[in-house]
Amino acid sequence: MTKIEIFDPAMCCSTGVCGPSVDPELTRVASSIFSLQQKGIKISRYNLGSEPEPFVTNKQVNDLLMEKGPECLPVVIVDDKVKKIASYPTNEELASWTGIKKEDLTHQEPKTKLNITLNPKS
Repeated sequence: MTKIEIFDPAMCCSTGVCGPSVDPELTRVASSIFSLQQKGIKISRYNLGSEPEPFVTNKQVNDLLMEKGPECLPVVIVDDKVKKIASYPTNEELASWTGIKKEDLTHQEPKTKLNITLNPKS
């Protein structure tokens, strides 16, 4: 089974919904990762700001940081091989690495709408 590790730059959260503005790329990545995890794909994310140890203990990431500095982040490793540096994987890349359909990684609107009435009048 495919194993994906994402080494994020230092940031307050991985979803992109904190702070004064929303980063749509981080939101897309978080949503795609959630979808893949729901399908049983093993994905780990590490944040340089709050989890520095994996950045030190992973030789490939440590070497990239020493050579290129933090600008090389994010680093994406798939099955112990560096697949991407300095940007997040596209949904197409995630699909090709995992064998999951690209369409299964995108948010879809519910097929039916749910109507809820609060405090109905009798």
